[in-house]
Amino acid sequence: MEAEVREIRDHLNQFPPFDSLPSELLDEVATAVEIAYFKAGTMILEQGQPIHALPYIRKGAVEVYHSNGDLYNRLEEGDIFGQFGLLRQRRVRFPVKAIEDTLLYRIPDTFFERLCDDDNFADFVELSGSRLKSTVDQNLKENDLMATRVRKLINRLPVMVETTVSVQEAACMMTDNAVSSVLLIEPADDEDSDGVFRDDEGRLWRLAGMVTDEDLRVQVVAAGIKPDMPVSDLDNKPLITIQFDESVNEAMLLMLRNHIQRLPVLYRRRPVGVIHLSDIVRYETNSSLYLVSNIFSRSSVRDLSRLVPEIRAAFIRLVEAGSTSQMIGDAMSSIGRSLMRRLIELAEDELGPPPVPYCFMVHGSLARQAQSVITDQDNAIVLHDSFDPAQHDEYFKALAQNVSDGLDACGYAYCKGGIMATNDEWRQPLSKWKQYFEAWIADPDPKRLLHSCIFFDLDAVHGEERFVETLQDLIVKRAPQNPKFLAAMARNCLSRKPPLGFFRTFVMETDGRQHKIINIKSRGVAPMTDVIRVHALAAGSNAQNSIERLQDIDKANILPAGQVDKLRYALEFISQVRMRHQAFELQNDEPVDNAIEPENIDNTERHNLKEAFQVLNNAQNFLRFRYPGSAQ
Repeated sequence: MEAEVREIRDHLNQFPPFDSLPSELLDEVATAVEIAYFKAGTMILEQGQPIHALPYIRKGAVEVYHSNGDLYNRLEEGDIFGQFGLLRQRRVRFPVKAIEDTLLYRIPDTFFERLCDDDNFADFVELSGSRLKSTVDQNLKENDLMATRVRKLINRLPVMVETTVSVQEAACMMTDNAVSSVLLIEPADDEDSDGVFRDDEGRLWRLAGMVTDEDLRVQVVAAGIKPDMPVSDLDNKPLITIQFDESVNEAMLLMLRNHIQRLPVLYRRRPVGVIHLSDIVRYETNSSLYLVSNIFSRSSVRDLSRLVPEIRAAFIRLVEAGSTSQMIGDAMSSIGRSLMRRLIELAEDELGPPPVPYCFMVHGSLARQAQSVITDQDNAIVLHDSFDPAQHDEYFKALAQNVSDGLDACGYAYCKGGIMATNDEWRQPLSKWKQYFEAWIADPDPKRLLHSCIFFDLDAVHGEERFVETLQDLIVKRAPQNPKFLAAMARNCLSRKPPLGFFRTFVMETDGRQHKIINIKSRGVAPMTDVIRVHALAAGSNAQNSIERLQDIDKANILPAGQVDKLRYALEFISQVRMRHQAFELQNDEPVDNAIEPENIDNTERHNLKEAFQVLNNAQNFLRFRYPGSAQ
């Protein structure tokens, strides 16, 4: 292969979608390309002119325009353009002008047609040529937890016993079969009822629960119960199951979220196995599941604080395994919730039972299931309306202080803004919290808007979850009915712009070390979260997680076609950059922050980051159109 052709091939191979092409086809493309040069200010493609080749930017930069002359996009090295004209009648749809001296590789249309036979290439050109989408999708494909099905973890059929057998018989079955759990079944009459399945002999059964060795130890042996008691009399929690074709990732998330170690696996309705925590750990390249279970065995704040190195190591392993930001956020949030629950339990052990019912509530990234390795505390307490400050507040103030101090000892810093249950303002009965939310929505002044941006991501961690659900329902009912509130929230989103300069550059800040940096959280993750929250409020979504909110936004048809996908890809990539940066700092014993230096990341990632920020910028601009009054 000649040196010039080899250079063309090597350059194409650096960028999507060419990087996924078979080597032989890429060699042919490199041989067939034509080279063209355009000086800055020259029109490369005119509206409506014939087009017979796909331009690829080898060096330089171009601007792409709508037919009315408005700027559509800026492209640079490694980008393609003109694909829409080639796909539609071989006529230019979007004019293109060189804004720098630009060197192009032009791929003949005959090769373009062959390239479109490749699914990855076709998807890329038909979906606006997004490198960002290609990168995120490739990461998903390479993640083993997303690809592996639960069925691959099953190594034996489940042991099942009828609910009428005695505890001793169930224990003997577990011993004889060397298992740590049995599924409970009972005869059924109606095949259409929930949990009913048909066995090999055609009989109908209903899956009624599960008994584990821990149940036998705690509820029978330790409690002094006679072993002839039927297993149906044991305290059996609602059974959580998973379908055998779900991903290992989904099984992991179910275990993390529900603090369980076993999952019955169903084929449709029929039990086909039980997977255990240890089965997941074999496929998970980190110890986050084990870490969650280990938290509840710790008996003091000091013991919990010793887990900090393990928490950080789990984060690093998740990042290195190529986990998605949602998977990492779920895992870290489950660890954070577990620490908080254990601290509350320890506080209650010290202070005694609470004098009135309450719920410990969290906000921000923990409520969104999107925590990273560094975060501060955002929490509050919702109390029963029988709460009397004179009689009860001493207890709850001490409870809040114990939990807040414990979180700080475990690496979750005190909130600088005072959004903690230790603050009297955020330790109130349910009726008072309702007044807060009603006022924030009805009259959104700057202070109330700030509270809305914090408290409108909310979730229960411990206690009477119905208290927090009541507040969530109030938001869902009131927010969509108040255009003034939505416009104010949208206007507030515009205060944090992505760091994009006018001409292919990042707008950077200077940190304390005089390094040129971008705060990836305050200029990327946070404003993206804000945009998604506004649309979710308008859609009446009860979801807290940003990805789940996007699903509700899509169903409500609030955004133009394709925009939800763009927001999802952009949020995922920006979050990945942030998490990789933090993992690198942890590995090198550096202070962990959100300050990335664009000069230290490679060209492809820098380009993807610009594309993600452009998606955010466009999304913020759309707010002005979607919520009249937000531009005031």
